[in-house]
Amino acid sequence: MQHKIVVAVTGASGSIYAKLLLDALVQNSSQIAAVGVVMSNNAKDVWATELDNTNYNNYPFPVYAKHDFSAPFASGSAQYNTMVVVPCSMGTLGRIAHGNSDDLVTRAADVILKERRRLILVARETPYNLIHIKNMEIVTLAGGIICPATPSFYSKPQTITEVAQTVVHRVVDLMGLHQDTYRWGQ
Repeated sequence: MQHKIVVAVTGASGSIYAKLLLDALVQNSSQIAAVGVVMSNNAKDVWATELDNTNYNNYPFPVYAKHDFSAPFASGSAQYNTMVVVPCSMGTLGRIAHGNSDDLVTRAADVILKERRRLILVARETPYNLIHIKNMEIVTLAGGIICPATPSFYSKPQTITEVAQTVVHRVVDLMGLHQDTYRWGQ
């Protein structure tokens, strides 16, 4: 199956997760029909601060402005089947949970949910308050997947990138893409 994927990057801390996911999509391009990217201005600022670059401009995917409702994935008829919000701020989570489609990120998430397709929110905030937890429950009940940016250590990661990669590998698995990665019991 050829995947059509939306990647939304919000202004939460954790730009490394977005970078590593975009890298993984480039590496797995044979399984992908289309990728569309939307980044908030805060996401661009956080990326520059955390990663000391603006390399989000260097990927071979079209990048859509936060309010560009002419993006193909703003409509269910474009048949994008997966959306990942990485990192996902709690504000974005709350707007998605309550159907507030005031920008392209929340509109695309609303489309994915209404079409019963795969929505993965890589929640970055910690700790969670009860509002965050209730919003996660609402999204989960609507069919979304909450995948907190919580690394694993089974593979004995040695660098920050390797630690972050454990989260991205989980996201890629949730997307349904095949990848060569550490598996429990290896």
